[in-house]
Amino acid sequence: MIKRIQLYIVVLLLSLSATTLFAAETINFTGRVLDAHSQTGLPGASISIPDLRVSVITDANGEFNISSAPSRGSFLIQVRYIGYKTLTRTVDFSKSATLVFELEESVIEGKEIVITGSAFSSDNRQNSTSIATVTKEDLLYNPSTNIIDALSKVPGVSQITTGPAISKPVIRGLSANRVVTLSNGVKQQGQQWGDEHGIEIDQYSAERIEILRGPASLMYGSDALGGVINILDALPAPDGTIRGEFLSNYATNNGLSGTSLMLQGNNKGLVYRARGSYRNAYSYKTATEYVPNSGFNETSFEGQIGLNKNWGYAHLDASSFRNNIGFYEPGRNDAGLLVNENGLVPTDAQNRDRTIAFPKQDVRHYKLALNSNILFNSGSLRSTIGYQQNQRRELESAGEGAALYLNNYAYSYDFKYTLKETNGWASVFGISGEFIHSLNTSAEEQLIPDFDSQAYGGFAFLKKTWEKNTFNIGARLDYRKLNSYAFEGEEVSFARINNEFTNLSAALGYTHEFNEALSLKANAGTAFRGPNIAELSSNGVHEGAFRFEVGNPNLKQERSNQFDASFEYGDEYFSASVGGFLNSINNYIYYNSNGEFIDVDGTAYPVFNFVQNDALLRGIEASLTLHPVSFIHFENAFAFTRATNRSTKQSLPFIPAATLRNEFRYEPKVPGTSHSYISIGLDNFFKQSKVDAFETTTSGYTLLNAAVGTTLRIGKKQDLTIYVAGRNLLNKAYYDHLSRFKPGRLSEEDPTFGIYNAGRNITFGFRLPFNVTTGK
Repeated sequence: MIKRIQLYIVVLLLSLSATTLFAAETINFTGRVLDAHSQTGLPGASISIPDLRVSVITDANGEFNISSAPSRGSFLIQVRYIGYKTLTRTVDFSKSATLVFELEESVIEGKEIVITGSAFSSDNRQNSTSIATVTKEDLLYNPSTNIIDALSKVPGVSQITTGPAISKPVIRGLSANRVVTLSNGVKQQGQQWGDEHGIEIDQYSAERIEILRGPASLMYGSDALGGVINILDALPAPDGTIRGEFLSNYATNNGLSGTSLMLQGNNKGLVYRARGSYRNAYSYKTATEYVPNSGFNETSFEGQIGLNKNWGYAHLDASSFRNNIGFYEPGRNDAGLLVNENGLVPTDAQNRDRTIAFPKQDVRHYKLALNSNILFNSGSLRSTIGYQQNQRRELESAGEGAALYLNNYAYSYDFKYTLKETNGWASVFGISGEFIHSLNTSAEEQLIPDFDSQAYGGFAFLKKTWEKNTFNIGARLDYRKLNSYAFEGEEVSFARINNEFTNLSAALGYTHEFNEALSLKANAGTAFRGPNIAELSSNGVHEGAFRFEVGNPNLKQERSNQFDASFEYGDEYFSASVGGFLNSINNYIYYNSNGEFIDVDGTAYPVFNFVQNDALLRGIEASLTLHPVSFIHFENAFAFTRATNRSTKQSLPFIPAATLRNEFRYEPKVPGTSHSYISIGLDNFFKQSKVDAFETTTSGYTLLNAAVGTTLRIGKKQDLTIYVAGRNLLNKAYYDHLSRFKPGRLSEEDPTFGIYNAGRNITFGFRLPFNVTTGK
């Protein structure tokens, strides 16, 4: 019924809007970017219009031209220039075809402040939800083992790890299916219920990442209980140009080497892009030992073809990602040394061998995404249609087929119609849906049964802006259904499951700008999550997570009620933010162990049962940045999350420890270079003693980091960025609280088994962008 209603709404929207579609009327939108005091032009300034997927660069006189711009409509424009404060402004194209932007100098570098992952593209100061942004430069200057590792430096964000190859995002203590990852506008469906593999996205392709901390079911439906990670690629190249980049890096700890080449162009609105990336690593080393068979390699290809015209844009993206990951099943000999699957201690040469040994995983992900934004007189229709296939193979020995082979197909659509803003009032209406078909393919093991799931939802969102205030309110109705199929095997059996529910979500937000520097954000919202297939039906050994899981077919949906608020301040020399959140979750699903073990093929595995109780999570996130002079930066960030079971009064399992990160950065002006820097940082992780009964506590520790880098001008319009960055320089032996390898009851005989996190790691890298003007 809901599916039919959504189809009718789409047809109605298209029918009503078709009569008002813009005629092929085009203007050349011209302008200039100036220094606010000297009134001189600023060459190389960046002007972008996110809703149109358009970007241009000013010429030697600070002038720019956007050809084939729509002749009417209001759009948010962002102007950036190094050494100046970022400027945002909403411009009505029907009233002005020429505009002047005046930028103020600032010792704080211009940052991305336009947010696109919420209902409206807006200045982050006017967005009531808590959103942090990570730029390409942040990812480049702070090397990491994977994209989630890079994001874990953001307050409130952490990661569940199984060595450097595997990271799953955690936002405010919530992980797995409670965090939505978007790429090319499509909700990533890579069997997120499993935490022994990462997300299948090329980290080199990310131009900017928005991290929404808190419930987001209003926009994204089920699973956005904890937050959203929105991975954005680069805007198309300006008309008449070809852009590209070549980058590479090497890390000493596990020999991680990565290389990526990208090329994009724009010929009179015909845009295209292609990228290829490859990374591989051998076994990583802790402060005391190598971890056998913990290497990996990944290959990624992606491309885009599309149109940018006066009526909007339409882009087709395609990607292919493959990751081979070594499986390490923990084991030590009588001398306490780590051994491989044959019970032998590998030599250093074997540990440095880049060949992935057995057992291992072969994970592949294919994706197609069609994104468009069609402009009408009354508003605009934004749509995303996606197709994904995820294949996960577990291989136990050479010459044999996959012991486990999961094949997942996902089809999705998302439509949002935004009405033209009038007198500060703006509104958007949307519908979305998703169908998933998952199969076990020609393998002897089954971890989960075959299943189908469907999800449909519709929402309405309203925003009012006046003077220094912004108020927003929204509501959403969802229907979700999951059907699994019965299976009888020699070692495992599954009963048929039918899980079905509807849900109503709502959100209410408010922002107030006291002045140019100080602002307040407050947001209250509800969110929900349906139990995933593993929680409902697991009945066997989950070898990658070292446990025997037992599902519960009677689980209910989770419902969250959260409130968060924050103050933000920023001027030329000082910026700070402090905020807190309170999240009450009814029917919170988690796995628990009562100390029982079960023997499977001679190995004793701890038994974990999926259970439900009411939960309460609360926390604090804060940051402080000092810029006493232009070349000194002192950055600090703190995050703390406390989570308890409201029924038993015990702590919830797998909650990250409190963290305090400090970095001192010196940025001298060196002739012939730009953005030169030397930094020293301390990452402080506090003791985590608030644990569930079956968990082990972890001690606090401090890691020393440092980095140095610069950008060299090697041509008239060409720069080369080089950098060296070190993490854990003192080679500290430590256990991260969310590491799967930390001491715990992985073995009935040795309940204190544990493997430290990675030891000292120094990364060397460079990035070479290039730009060619082809003419228009």
